[in-house]
Amino acid sequence: MEITYASPSASDLLRSSTAASGSTMPTPRTIKIIPLQHPDTSSYGSPGGFGNNSSSSSLWPNSWISRFRGKIRRMTFIDWIEMFLPCCRWIRTYRWREYFQVDLMAGTTVGIMLVPQAMSYAKLAGLEPIYGLYSGFVPIFMYAIFGSSRQLAIGPVALVSLLVSNVLSGIAESSDALYTELAILLALMVGILECIMGLLRLGWLIRFISHSVISGFTTASAVVIALSQAKYFLGYDIDRSSEIVPIIKSIIAGSDEFSWPPFVMGSTILAIIQTMKFLGKSRKHLRFLRAMGPLTAVVLGTTFVKIYHPSSITLVGDIPQGLPSFSIPKSFQYAKSLISTAVLITGVAILESVGIAKALAAKNGYELDSNQELFGLGVANIFGSFFSAYPTTGSFSRSAVNHESGAKTGLSGIITGSIMCCALLFLTPLFEYIPQCALAAIVISAVITLVDYEEAIFLWRVDKKDFLLWTITTTTTLFLGIEIGVLVGVGVSLAFVIHESANPHIAVLGRLPGTTVYRNIQQYPEAYTYNGIVIVRIDAPIYFANISYIKDRLREYEVVGNKSTKRGPEVERIYFVILELAPVTYIDASAVQALKDLHQEYKSRDIQVE
Repeated sequence: MEITYASPSASDLLRSSTAASGSTMPTPRTIKIIPLQHPDTSSYGSPGGFGNNSSSSSLWPNSWISRFRGKIRRMTFIDWIEMFLPCCRWIRTYRWREYFQVDLMAGTTVGIMLVPQAMSYAKLAGLEPIYGLYSGFVPIFMYAIFGSSRQLAIGPVALVSLLVSNVLSGIAESSDALYTELAILLALMVGILECIMGLLRLGWLIRFISHSVISGFTTASAVVIALSQAKYFLGYDIDRSSEIVPIIKSIIAGSDEFSWPPFVMGSTILAIIQTMKFLGKSRKHLRFLRAMGPLTAVVLGTTFVKIYHPSSITLVGDIPQGLPSFSIPKSFQYAKSLISTAVLITGVAILESVGIAKALAAKNGYELDSNQELFGLGVANIFGSFFSAYPTTGSFSRSAVNHESGAKTGLSGIITGSIMCCALLFLTPLFEYIPQCALAAIVISAVITLVDYEEAIFLWRVDKKDFLLWTITTTTTLFLGIEIGVLVGVGVSLAFVIHESANPHIAVLGRLPGTTVYRNIQQYPEAYTYNGIVIVRIDAPIYFANISYIKDRLREYEVVGNKSTKRGPEVERIYFVILELAPVTYIDASAVQALKDLHQEYKSRDIQVE
């Protein structure tokens, strides 16, 4: 239906404006009227009370299916290609003159940073350094094709390496071939789980884990990682554990075997890396130093060893030369014992990698689908497991360097992978003389930034409940181990969510002076209330878990105050209870029945409910 409309004064306004401009008067504007469609009142039950909403809720699957079908119909052939191969989105619009130089620089920078880090993280995982290089090769290429982020740098990371070491050390010795086979099998399991969650769009499940839990978990893990690398600085072995107490006891027990040369070299290299990182962050013209730190550590350590040949400093040793060969993961009989770790690593991938990818996408002006991102990470891990890689995910430090270096597309990842390929083909003989303490210094430098004490200070100032959650997660992870720490943190986080849901916010409303606006009288003490009338607003969905709490609070609001008299306090009588349910988005059957019972209870006491 279309009508024309012009206000009574519009003609005079148009005449004056046309007279001044000398132009002809435009025709009246056409307005399209969209009729308001009211829902079927029969689905709300009886007109005098709360009805059964099963009819309206039954329409939800049909509406979801219809929207999905509409989306499928609107997709073009190019949309289908981009959905399965997200790399086509930047390939179609690639500007060679503008993007290639910065992508080449960013990819080269990250590649130089990744080579020594990959070997360091492999040692942290209890594997030979070559498997770190393998993990930074095939997964990078696969992610560049199937991943949707254009700046995320994936590969081995410290936290995942610690998780791998934690679970596999209880099954096999790190020197056994079984240990390596299980690490590769774990990569396959993580990849399959990530792909399933991405295809079924289940990434939202991890939203129930609070950021405070993740911050506390990473802080505690960083401390454990740093202490686990102390053996390369001290010159003697310490017990492998994910708990802080056994590690400290082992360090103290072996103090009589302390060796000065690796300690001095490791501390010096760590100081150099930290200094370069600080200068790279604080001064823009020295930004390149941040990525050059790990490479500098390796070069300085190797040069010192080649010149002086110190016998007290342990070296990486022989590293196989060449690209990884295709092989199918083995030892599937141990898959059941790896499920919990695979789930945990997948959770870390969703919370950290997807979080980083979304932040980088927002900064660079493009949209990112978290489920597509999860699928891309899964494909990278699955194909990586066929070429001897252990689980990989997005890296904080390398992604930041990639973004700061100006990376525009996934081509920077392909260049990083090419550098890893060259390292595997030509440079592995040089890696034989890298000191172990240099690789340990790289790991410690990387995990120092994960100690998020600033987050703890912020939580203390903003929300004591989140600070308590951070403290519980950090403490349990440090003293009881990684898996128990995560379980406790997630359990407490869910308990807080359930408590907030079962105890929703309820407010008594009053009218602001001189207006018809009603607000919470706790926030607006000047708001007026009326004798015998109480207006209550419920700020949450009403369902079986919180209806008892809501009923108890409504009964409390029957008495809104006491009047002081000579004979003592006099209870004020309530005749009307008005429920403001605008914020309520959902009412289940249990809540409907409970509200009906409450209505009858009020009616028996001559209190009207509106």
